[in-house]
Amino acid sequence: MKRSPPRDDAAAAGSSGGGGFNKGKGRWGGKKRNEQRLGGSGGALSLAAFANAKSRTTGYNPALIKKQKEFYRNAKLISKYKKSKKHQNQSNYPPQFPSLEEGGADASDVPKPHDKRKKRTSQSLNVEYEKKRVEDEKAKKERDAMIQAKKEEREKSEAKRKELREKMFKRTRSGQPVMKYRIEHLLETALESSNKSQG
Repeated sequence: MKRSPPRDDAAAAGSSGGGGFNKGKGRWGGKKRNEQRLGGSGGALSLAAFANAKSRTTGYNPALIKKQKEFYRNAKLISKYKKSKKHQNQSNYPPQFPSLEEGGADASDVPKPHDKRKKRTSQSLNVEYEKKRVEDEKAKKERDAMIQAKKEEREKSEAKRKELREKMFKRTRSGQPVMKYRIEHLLETALESSNKSQG
């Protein structure tokens, strides 16, 4: 019985049905293509390969993709807007009836579109305008009064705070703080808090 001739590793790997790795084939072209891309069979990268590695265009540009998406989104919105505008115009203007140029009985039979809205007279418009103006003036006066009251209240509180601050910073001749005003302030705050809790 004769032995079968020995096979090399590459052939054995290629012939095995269990999904062995085919060198030189496949999606990226395998080892030969890699070596060519890296600038030869040596371990180091050649200068030309290094320079060309980044200069190759892959076609992937996130800024361009973003710009295109935005353009399509805007185009969609514009088309929607135009459609709605067109629809609005159609609903605003009812279909026109054909008018006959010839006089006579036929011309009087043609129905005319009726305006359902009542025509307002200039007098009623003037009355309405006066009412609105009076209401606006009244609202403006109320607003001004509220603003003035808030301003006065703020000024009072600021003056009070300033006075309290001056009292708290008072010192004796030797440089010690005057305790009289501090104790008064503590008593006032205690009384206010007790009144709030009772009320």
